[in-house]
Amino acid sequence: MKAIVHKRRYITGFDGLRTLGVVGVILYHLNPNIFAGGYLGVLIFLGLTGYLITDQILRAWHHTGHFDLGNYYRKRVKRLYPALCTMLWGTCAYIVCFQRNLLQHLGAIVCSNLANVFNFWEINHGQSYFERFANNESPFNHLWTLSLQGQFYFLSPIILLLLLHLVSERFIKYLLLLLTLLSAALMAALYKPHVDPSRIYYGSDTRLFSLTWGMLLAFIWPTNRLRAHIDRSVRYFLDICGGGCLICILILMLNLSAESPAAYQGGMFFFSFLTTVLIAVVAHPSSLWNKLLTNPVFNWIGQLSYGLYLYQFPIMIFFESKVKNIAAHPYFYALCEIVLILIVSAASYYFIERPLIVNNWGILWWRFWRYPPKYRGLLTIGVVSFLGAMGTGGIIQSLYMKPPINVTQGHLEKNIQHNRQLNSKNNQKVISKLKTAPQPSVSKAQIKKWHLRAQRHPINQEYQKMGISQYNLQRAQDLSVLAIGDSVMVNGADGLRQIFPNMIINAEVSRQPQAAIDILQDYRHKQILPAVIVIGLGTNGPVNTAQIQEVLHLVGPKRQVFWITVHVPTRSWEQAVNNTLKKQIQQNSNLYLIDWQKVAQQHPNWFYADQVHTNAQGSKNYSFVIAQKILQTIKY
Repeated sequence: MKAIVHKRRYITGFDGLRTLGVVGVILYHLNPNIFAGGYLGVLIFLGLTGYLITDQILRAWHHTGHFDLGNYYRKRVKRLYPALCTMLWGTCAYIVCFQRNLLQHLGAIVCSNLANVFNFWEINHGQSYFERFANNESPFNHLWTLSLQGQFYFLSPIILLLLLHLVSERFIKYLLLLLTLLSAALMAALYKPHVDPSRIYYGSDTRLFSLTWGMLLAFIWPTNRLRAHIDRSVRYFLDICGGGCLICILILMLNLSAESPAAYQGGMFFFSFLTTVLIAVVAHPSSLWNKLLTNPVFNWIGQLSYGLYLYQFPIMIFFESKVKNIAAHPYFYALCEIVLILIVSAASYYFIERPLIVNNWGILWWRFWRYPPKYRGLLTIGVVSFLGAMGTGGIIQSLYMKPPINVTQGHLEKNIQHNRQLNSKNNQKVISKLKTAPQPSVSKAQIKKWHLRAQRHPINQEYQKMGISQYNLQRAQDLSVLAIGDSVMVNGADGLRQIFPNMIINAEVSRQPQAAIDILQDYRHKQILPAVIVIGLGTNGPVNTAQIQEVLHLVGPKRQVFWITVHVPTRSWEQAVNNTLKKQIQQNSNLYLIDWQKVAQQHPNWFYADQVHTNAQGSKNYSFVIAQKILQTIKY
């Protein structure tokens, strides 16, 4: 006998929370300058998922002692898979037709998404969430969260029902609390400074607390026990709690960077807790926030939220791969992308998701057949068949055909790996020298020695021909420098090591500006900070004034800091980063600008297809521009 599930009231205020979540995520992906912590919107979806699914199970369990798993799974499959499959096959078809460099792993990506294990696949294949450049980034990276939710949708009901049969609800509450704390502790423990945090970002184990907070709320705040009429003082308390949580959530979404240590050492955990409290307030029928978050716009966006999340990355990446200079008009292009995302998501909702929600798949076809001209039905079938055939062909092709070499698979990747190894070996030698023999003051005898060496033993003459005097090249051989950068610096490190053999090059792929602060704190603690600091960060994310000021505070007024402007025309934050640097140069006497972007934009032939990483010719000029500025500024 099937269980009768007591119907849960639809809480329209939750559409407002979904709107906040999806808007934050999309703005973060479009431009982190707007919502540095917009990625936290994912935690809102996870908290709502944990709460609503658990509440649904508990309502049925308390009402009948049973839960109809078969009916539940049918509804989940109908809700999730049609839109997901449409996006996957449509994206695959586009890749086959227009962007074949993304064919690699396509079959594995589609299969792992259908099996809801894509986040594990990304971890095993070293997929970084934080490095995005045109023509080599995956349009599927964002689907990790849908796999995490899918794992919860299909596994949690079985586990929860088993626990309800075996132990008391009180025991389950304590177990959920323990799992919540353990998951947050694991995230904090696994976080390592200066290391790409993608493993922690994708992990089901390190993200579990967002779901278990919602599950725990369902036990202590079930929707069927919330009374519409409560004391005024209690209602005021709820509204104040809701307002305070919402303000804190917005502050965190505006400021808590995904690369900040604070995000992994308690920030996401605290955000999930605030979200849980806000969910509890909005769920209450007498709450003011339920009414404020209920309006036609929020309801509409909330209904589209699944499609908005599905299609955001494919549309952004495909759009940005065709528009080569996003940085020229960042806000206009962002608006274009938002409009495209809304149009595609609305089409997905009204023609795929909604017909299945009302249990009438035939609506999709009937709308095209009922009214003339009847060729609309044939056209629809033709389009669907074409996308299905092209997408399936791409999936099969990716399994048997060697993918074309792209910027991340050819010489660039080999060069980055090679330079990382050489930098590591050279850094060890330089650091040992700094520990035993700190940078001495320059004497007249040393200056004379440089002049003599310049005359008798010239070096690096190719850079002399480019414009650096032989005397300065000799000086550079003895100058101690610390360079902190990302993959652009790793790729261009050959020339820097050649000109500055005593340069510590601490550079890593996907590095964010926040990393400079952590590295400088470490070097300062070890007392190995040289007099000259070079920073090449801002390619993977925006730089703000507070980060620059923190860097200057750590190095002190006696050291000279050279910050390299970013050349990343495929990202909307290029101009904002460089403008911020130029303003800070005017306000700080020991901060100097190396204007790489000004030189680079005049020489597109210096770059690989991603328009960011330099080829052999570009790397030599990259080193020249940096060395020339340093040696012109440093007197001795």
